[in-house]
Amino acid sequence: MITVDTGELARLVDGRLHGAAEVRIRGVNTDSRKALEQSLFVAIRGERFDGHDFIGPDLEAAALLVEHGVDDPRPQVVVGDTLEALARLASAWRARSPARVVALTGSNGKTTTKEMLRAILARAGSVHATQGNLNNHIGVPLTLLAMPPTVDYAVIEMGANHAGEIARLTRWTRPHVALITNAGRAHLDGFGSLEGVARAKGEIFEGLPDQGGTAVINLDDRFAEYWLSLNRHHRCLGFSLEGRGEIQGVWQDPDRLELGVQGALRDLVLAVPGRHMAQNALAAAAAASALGCGIDTIVAGLVAWRPVAGRLRAYRDRSGARVWDDTYNANPESLAAALQVLSAQEGIRVLVLGDMNELGREAEALHAEMGQRARSMGIHHLLALGSMTPAAVEAFGKGAAWFPNHAELLPALRELLQPGTAVLVKGSRNQHMEDILTGLDLQPAGSTEGVADAAGAG
Repeated sequence: MITVDTGELARLVDGRLHGAAEVRIRGVNTDSRKALEQSLFVAIRGERFDGHDFIGPDLEAAALLVEHGVDDPRPQVVVGDTLEALARLASAWRARSPARVVALTGSNGKTTTKEMLRAILARAGSVHATQGNLNNHIGVPLTLLAMPPTVDYAVIEMGANHAGEIARLTRWTRPHVALITNAGRAHLDGFGSLEGVARAKGEIFEGLPDQGGTAVINLDDRFAEYWLSLNRHHRCLGFSLEGRGEIQGVWQDPDRLELGVQGALRDLVLAVPGRHMAQNALAAAAAASALGCGIDTIVAGLVAWRPVAGRLRAYRDRSGARVWDDTYNANPESLAAALQVLSAQEGIRVLVLGDMNELGREAEALHAEMGQRARSMGIHHLLALGSMTPAAVEAFGKGAAWFPNHAELLPALRELLQPGTAVLVKGSRNQHMEDILTGLDLQPAGSTEGVADAAGAG
């Protein structure tokens, strides 16, 4: 993590140093509850909070980055905009790092791809990666500032809901490799259209160096040609499940993947089933290949990877039912991918669905579309809550029910749980669909894993 004297800090952010004698800070924090004794506390103003209000004797920090002087004995660096200063500081720290940096974005799969890539690169050296979903205009600077000074690789996830946001993040990050997992119908109220999503995701390539940068392109995405056109002066590396590009894969339902990297072939089994997981694995393999990793290193990392909570993690209820936790977020494409996994299960198939947010004017139609899709894919029951899911319930028809809250939905779900039942729980973040899971008696489910018969050379 960053270590810097407050005098140098003031110079880096074009601020004014006030207060006590110069001190050396180690680390940066914007959350007063998590600030450490040697860290710099950055007082950020939000729509509903002001970080300056949390500065006091109970705040553990060695120095303060503020927009106005405060009554506090610690050194204070005063700037006009603490958010902008945070970004400038992060960019300066990134410039000092010898790490090979990957930046990635996408409507779906970016966090899973990040974790897969982290697992691969850990077999080649030391890795620093985005924690959780710290992928916005605050999270990316904090991720960069937490980067150790001598780390070999950094994997930086970037998210956005408006045009221009990723352009800023990638300028601060200056990646050697930039990757887009896909463009889908997420944050449509901010981007305006699917084309707007693709353009915004394409901003990530603006941070690549003119010489030596690599753009990793999903050749199966409808916007692949557009993204390729943005990178005429960069090296491009393509991945595909449909026989195109340098990194290819053949997916065999539910969880087997034949992986081809620059002509070398291996078979492996992923810890989570689904075609979309195979696509994520190819994306991670392509980024790792761009950094010089061979196929054996890539396969070892993919086999070792495990999903994080909320990302299609499998559990077993004490009734014997299998439950998939995909509660972290939801949009039509990620729901469709998860439904593929659910529809492949034997027995009674149950979808527990909360609202998919930020879909703009198409929200009702898209919820109805997903209700119809669930029915057509052989899902037997739809249990829903939220203000938009009645459209999905109506489109699904018989076997669907809407509930006003989690407490009333849970008894209906429990009645369906028995050996052989398969349940998918999914919804946007503010739906708190994880509360459904806490209302069940769950244990982690075992999964098939490992390398199948290998073919080819590394």
